[in-house]
Amino acid sequence: MMLDVFEKIGRRALFCLDPETAHGLSIQALKAGVPVARSPHYDERLRTTVAGVTFDNPLGMAAGYDKNAEAPDALLALGFGFTEVGTITPLPQSGNPKPRIFRLPEDHAVINRLGFNNQGHDAAEKRLAARAWRAGTVGVNIGANKDSADRIRDYELGVERFAPFASYLTVNISSPNTPGLRDMQARTSLAELLFRVVTVRDGTVQKAGRKVPIFLKIAPDLHDADLADIAAEVLDNRIEGIIVSNTTISRPALTGRARMQAGGLSGKPLFERSTTALAKMRKLLGPQVTLVGVGGVESVDTALEKIRAGADLVQLYTGMIYAGPTLPGRIVKGFSKYLRSEGLKSLAEIRDSRVDHWAETTY
Repeated sequence: MMLDVFEKIGRRALFCLDPETAHGLSIQALKAGVPVARSPHYDERLRTTVAGVTFDNPLGMAAGYDKNAEAPDALLALGFGFTEVGTITPLPQSGNPKPRIFRLPEDHAVINRLGFNNQGHDAAEKRLAARAWRAGTVGVNIGANKDSADRIRDYELGVERFAPFASYLTVNISSPNTPGLRDMQARTSLAELLFRVVTVRDGTVQKAGRKVPIFLKIAPDLHDADLADIAAEVLDNRIEGIIVSNTTISRPALTGRARMQAGGLSGKPLFERSTTALAKMRKLLGPQVTLVGVGGVESVDTALEKIRAGADLVQLYTGMIYAGPTLPGRIVKGFSKYLRSEGLKSLAEIRDSRVDHWAETTY
């Protein structure tokens, strides 16, 4: 009870600050070991193995929060089954001009136009190497520098650097805040990108001690033909998984004052669009490719619905901004309660149970 009171007070205090300052303070609090949540809930029935990687539970922290790999273990201690650091680019970059994060509390949403601000490969590699002996599933999300002369080479460099330390690698070509980046989702560009990163990944097997899975993170704003092209290239290049999805450039009915700010929209308004894209991708790929559902997850029910729509794993970020750091623990406990109430042995039993419904949804 006392922890809940402190959480509410802390969240109100953070909301008095601009979003980027509040984000920085939350990272510092996690690094300092400030107790912001109860001990993680563990349930053997929630252990999930996909793409050769085992996750203590299927709920993860999405990339974008811990950009510089400063607090992966502290995030796991909140109850997440995995966390994804980054996006990390080869060279440090400051990102787009401030202000560049905007809360829409009335909509449980955020608009950001950060632009891959991060400290670069060197800083992140040192931190990940220092925790290499620890348990816990940590993915590494890699990107390209804004002014890079060869963006595909930037992704190759990310694979080379982080394969020894990553549980999986995410190739992020779906941020709307780096000009031209989403163009890499077009089939010809994507074919070259995936071929090159897979070739480099296969060359890291000896150094990494295994073949590190590659996930591709895509946008929610793609047409059906675009999704079909991406699915075909993923299958042709034997990519292990897809993360659906990044933020949207669309603007559904919003009421927040910042609703017309430029950038990517995340949070509750993204749920329907991202879940529809997820289900369509599951129909295109079949049952074997790993899918990670992201967008609008803020409760047990929304997390479960992602799984019903085809997700093996689920990630959140914006939901925690509004619900606080105890949200992952509450969702994971809710998973266990759901399994008990339904008499199920695992959440995999409900995967795809509403994939047809969501694949046919229009928005």
